[in-house]
Amino acid sequence: MTTRIDLQRLQFVPHREVWPHEALDFTPWLAENLELLSESLGLPLELTGTEEAVENFAADILARDLRDGSNVLIENQLEKTDHTHLGQILTYLAGLEAKTIVWISPQFQDAHLSAIRWLNDHTSDDISFFAVQLRVARIGNSPYAPVFEVLAKPSEWERRLQQKAERGQHSPETERYFKFWSYFLEKHPSLRQKGAVPQYYTNLYDKLADGEILISLSIGKQTGIYVRGPWGDLESAKNLLTPHLESLAAELGAQIYKDHKNGHLFGEFIRLSIHDESNWEKIADWLESKRKEYAAAILKALDQADS
Repeated sequence: MTTRIDLQRLQFVPHREVWPHEALDFTPWLAENLELLSESLGLPLELTGTEEAVENFAADILARDLRDGSNVLIENQLEKTDHTHLGQILTYLAGLEAKTIVWISPQFQDAHLSAIRWLNDHTSDDISFFAVQLRVARIGNSPYAPVFEVLAKPSEWERRLQQKAERGQHSPETERYFKFWSYFLEKHPSLRQKGAVPQYYTNLYDKLADGEILISLSIGKQTGIYVRGPWGDLESAKNLLTPHLESLAAELGAQIYKDHKNGHLFGEFIRLSIHDESNWEKIADWLESKRKEYAAAILKALDQADS
């Protein structure tokens, strides 16, 4: 007997339903959810600022490429691309000394895609231009899901990324992140992690509830652990854990984050920085101990809810 699978159609909806205004709605949302764009580009990005002034213009978002510390310019449009924005992008390129330029729009004119491709072919190899189409999708009455589709990028982009990774081109800060996570994984090899990462947080691969609940560890000027759902999904983990938040926080000594912009539900921090390598052993042991404690408590709460 064949099991009937209920499938529904993926639909694209008008982006203005989600972000009515570019500067007031979309730019702040993207600044807070930069990881979604990072995944589409294959670049580890860290927000530097918004509305960065350049001559008589203001660049929408300025970020930092965590591999080498270079500037990344992100220019947004919620309308079809136009010559004005192309000119602004070239102005920002010089004024902000950006090495990567990302132009986001729901609709690219052919002339502007051709311009992006021409710039990639005729400018220095260390400058990269991206054209990214923005769309919004949903299935039935599901939450909205942003879709970033890269329409134009530098030639042999993936090969260049791999070469940079092999040469270990990281900024001093990201090199420190990479070295700490390497130390952490060597000290705690049972953790199912794909490898060290040059960024301030890591999402563990022993995901809970079929990946709907993540335990994240973060490092930097302080050390922390927090629980959330996958990027772009602010509801799944919240729906599963909301009935248990008070008891979990009390049991773990954690803080509940109410309506956190990135969907963090609860967690805690200690004032230990990886900038002092004498702290590394204490930080690594604290993170691993807390990770196990959090995972056990969450699984217990979910099991009791199912029984």
